Amino acid sequence: MNRSEILDAAKQAVTKDRDATHGNMEYNFDTIAKYWSIHLDIPITKDDVAVMMALLKAARIKSNPSHADNWVDGAGYFACGGEIATSIG
Repeated sequence: MNRSEILDAAKQAVTKDRDATHGNMEYNFDTIAKYWSIHLDIPITKDDVAVMMALLKAARIKSNPSHADNWVDGAGYFACGGEIATSIG
């Protein structure tokens, strides 16, 4: 995959497929943040969730850099995090 194909696949995943498969992105990230906050006993935010999920993908890339899904998902998590972070008022 070239960079345009990776970004196109990430855009498809976060704008079309994601809600149908996983539900509302911001609600899910908020729920994950609450669970992680309880488990870790420290405050975690929705944008922290996006960064941590992208870092999970980065760790997977270290193990298998040729697996395109990790690159696509990483771009998608950063896009979701950017949307959340820039819409916080």
